[in-house]
Amino acid sequence: MTQNIYDDPEFFDGYSALPRSVKGLDGAPEWASLRALLPPLEGRSVVDLGCGFGWFCRWAREQGAVDVLGVDVSENMLERARRETRDPAIRYQRADLEALSLPAASCDLVYSSLAFHYVVELGRLLKIAHAALRPGGRLVFSAEHPLLTAPSRPGWVTGADGRAAWPVDDYLVEGPRVTDWFAPGVVKQHRTIGTYVRLLREAGFTLTHLEEWGPSDAQVEADPVLAQERQRPTFMLFAAER
Repeated sequence: MTQNIYDDPEFFDGYSALPRSVKGLDGAPEWASLRALLPPLEGRSVVDLGCGFGWFCRWAREQGAVDVLGVDVSENMLERARRETRDPAIRYQRADLEALSLPAASCDLVYSSLAFHYVVELGRLLKIAHAALRPGGRLVFSAEHPLLTAPSRPGWVTGADGRAAWPVDDYLVEGPRVTDWFAPGVVKQHRTIGTYVRLLREAGFTLTHLEEWGPSDAQVEADPVLAQERQRPTFMLFAAER
């Protein structure tokens, strides 16, 4: 079973204070790039894996999606999502992505934001997503970049020249990484870029976009704190077709 860290009170309180939790999609700096990968949603059926507070589910409906299913393992997340959603065309389901099942050929878009790096059996989940999509359907997702998930002790260090650096070790050693982030003992799954691509191909997808995302010049100008994030990619953004 996926670690349900989002129902840990300490973790949930910390995560809820992040800009992406307070401001929604516009609080996520990678949102504009991720949004550009999405197909037109008018009249489409959408599944959001790891839907969290339901921000994307509600946005998809605003874009004309006819029905949206949001899936998450966290009851804390789903409770807030349900509280903030007043739309019978949006359904929320509590489920572990490790054991998820979806009806075959039932949707046009499978979307996920920063959830897949928690999933151990990602290959299985991608095959489930592929089977759930109708012909021509699209998978769009983001995940933490492997340069973030690889280190045994992730964090910036300052070199003798005063420059900040992000040390990486055990990059090719895939598997769980246990770190402290808002709460101790958070488990994420490290896998290389090559493994993500291989799993997509093995699931039957055609990869159409792979982006190692970092903030743009305009974003850094608007928020100088983001400048450090340009020293190594923060996220990976993927688009693939059935």
